[in-house]
Amino acid sequence: MEGIQVMVKRYSVLLLLLLFCLVSCQEEQERIKPKVSDIAESVYASGTVKAADQYTAYPVVSGIVQAILVKPGDTVNAGDPLFRVENSTAALNARYAQLALELSQENTKSNFGRLQEAQLAVRQARDKYQLDSSLYQRQKRLWEQNIGTQVEFEQRQLAYNSSRSNYLSARANYNLLNRQLKNEMQRAGVNYDISKQLQQDFVVRASISGRVYDVLLEKGELVSPQTPLAVIGQTKNFLLELEVDENDIVQVRVGQPVQISMDSYKGQVFEGVVEKVYPIMNERSRTFQVDARFVNPPATLYPNLSAEANIVVQTKKNALLIPREYLVEDRFVLVAPDQRREVKVGLRDYRKAEVLQGLDTTEFIYKPR
Repeated sequence: MEGIQVMVKRYSVLLLLLLFCLVSCQEEQERIKPKVSDIAESVYASGTVKAADQYTAYPVVSGIVQAILVKPGDTVNAGDPLFRVENSTAALNARYAQLALELSQENTKSNFGRLQEAQLAVRQARDKYQLDSSLYQRQKRLWEQNIGTQVEFEQRQLAYNSSRSNYLSARANYNLLNRQLKNEMQRAGVNYDISKQLQQDFVVRASISGRVYDVLLEKGELVSPQTPLAVIGQTKNFLLELEVDENDIVQVRVGQPVQISMDSYKGQVFEGVVEKVYPIMNERSRTFQVDARFVNPPATLYPNLSAEANIVVQTKKNALLIPREYLVEDRFVLVAPDQRREVKVGLRDYRKAEVLQGLDTTEFIYKPR
């Protein structure tokens, strides 16, 4: 019995020692000394990966998808057909325009005789006009010499005026008939060309050479010009579409380096550079779009991969740095577990902060609990 009591006392003492050690360890506060190193101040941005020249294909006209000529992953060239949309009304209109053109061509051929007759009438009227003009001028000279009678002179003048009017009328009739036939033929040709163009609009073609990343509908679906059909972009050239908060956009410039991380490549950081800053804010998200390109892109990329980026806006060498989690209210540090000291903070990144005044490398600072 006494042995059991001794053992219980020993276990109790060990348990108390263990608890004391755990409490002591928990109460021990982490501390570090500031270090001198390089720092780069950056602006955080989130975004997605996009294929260069990526766009969504839409139909020009409404109709039913008759054929899907590509599938996701296919490589296409600019101008290649992607979809064929069927619209029976457009096909009937095209057939009607073709028949109207053929009829106009036949009418032009059948009216060729009328045109020749009108042309012959012009020649005959011109010959008579020239003859009457010559006779009138001769009679006029004779009359000026008091030769002949006034009746003869007036008859010649009347014949001249009449033949001149007939000639002008015949020429006008010929020109009118010629224009009518030509205009009829041209209208039929234009209508036929328009119908052919409309039929071409029922084939959706690729605007660029690249890859089909997605097909967004099935055969037989009804589509309109607002219906997205497919997503297409370049094959090997990718960029980042980033969103930068309105509070940070004034610091961002084209050409600034970018550090990029992606969930698909955990633990890796890729280098990039700012390529374009869009000068308008998205009113809903209160952000600006910034495009960046990879300097050395990863081997495999896909559109719409999520990414996070830090746009480096300023760098400094040999700065006195502490971890950001050691800052209290962004302007104090703990030089003792319960003693604050105000410091002047300079550049910051997402992990470190520069201390300009109030600390040196010999002093410990404590991590806030």
